[in-house]
Amino acid sequence: MERLINKLIKSAEKAMRNTIAPYSGFKVGASILTEKGKIYAGCNIEGHSLMLSACAEKVALLKALSEGERSFKAMAIVSSDKGYCYPCGSCRQMLWEFAKDIDLYIVSASGIKKYSLNELLPYVFDINTQ
Repeated sequence: MERLINKLIKSAEKAMRNTIAPYSGFKVGASILTEKGKIYAGCNIEGHSLMLSACAEKVALLKALSEGERSFKAMAIVSSDKGYCYPCGSCRQMLWEFAKDIDLYIVSASGIKKYSLNELLPYVFDINTQ
């Protein structure tokens, strides 16, 4: 599994190079690993209206979903910042809806931190329990 996680991280680092961030300069790459062993990667993309921008985590997830994937094992997230880059609340919610049992590997120059999605989003919005 360690070899697969390293491959996942390398994929996220490669995706980060495609970031379009003319306003913030903040580059993020994410890769998601399916249960079948396939990897989908994404980068953050900023538009003129920052509200309509896309996070790397969401781009990677949507790429996988649009290709018919429905079961996921892990996601790696890297950024151009020296610190750890955690998914925003919107990405956490979306990951919970489509990949709730996923392990998240947050990568920085200092190392790698592993979290379950429940650790990062202990209270979710779930229409089925309202």
